[in-house]
Amino acid sequence: MIRSNVLSPICAALVFAFAASTSAFAQVGVGAEAPESADVLFDGTRASLDANWEYWEGPCFASSMPIKWNVVPNHFDDGEGTAMSSKEPYSSTYGQADIVTKKKPRDFRLHVEFLIPRSRGNSGVYLDNRYEIQVVEGEDGLHGMASVINEQEAPYELFNGLQKWNAYDIQYRGARFDENGERSEKAMVTLYFNGEKVHENVPINKVWGGPCSALDGGNEGGERITDAPGGVKLQAEGHDVRYRNIWMQEMSFDDPDTDF
Repeated sequence: MIRSNVLSPICAALVFAFAASTSAFAQVGVGAEAPESADVLFDGTRASLDANWEYWEGPCFASSMPIKWNVVPNHFDDGEGTAMSSKEPYSSTYGQADIVTKKKPRDFRLHVEFLIPRSRGNSGVYLDNRYEIQVVEGEDGLHGMASVINEQEAPYELFNGLQKWNAYDIQYRGARFDENGERSEKAMVTLYFNGEKVHENVPINKVWGGPCSALDGGNEGGERITDAPGGVKLQAEGHDVRYRNIWMQEMSFDDPDTDF
């Protein structure tokens, strides 16, 4: 029998599809590496924290520059590298010492890894410094882990547990506005939690938590959104939550579709 080393068109297509799906899968979950076009926002060093982040000086801000979040050794899970801790001496609740990215694209892909050392640890990842993806141990539902807070819940069972690293992979499309500055399209998000898709093209209605929570939180009860991209914010709420391997890739979603 003569064997050809040339793949048939059908086989070649299947191989390509498998490679593409494997590549896409490899780009979500703990340890996902930043694409070349992405901005590495935190690589475990103090230099990257200072270069890429600043405090959100909202109405309840109680700290001062430089950022007081500490870079600490990673003694948990894989025991590798360092992480930053959201435990801040000037923070006992949200809004007092939250940090936000200096870059503020309207649309983006985001990867964030987090670890909660102790029970009930609480923080949050804010998209556009408005919409919270919850980080909290021991709570599910609309206010629980990986929820689009108060709008869409996610399965808590995907949480890896205390002292284990977890990952959010997010594609976000910021709200759109008409010529008068009125919101014409709501913000939209797709989220993978530890490699599993939990939200797909979820429209986000409002900012929750009041003026101390985020931008526009005190603007008509959080329902009047203004046309000002706010960056990615990490919440300090008096708890020790660790973050590492944070990167963001600027995107442009012309159509209301964030699925990936």
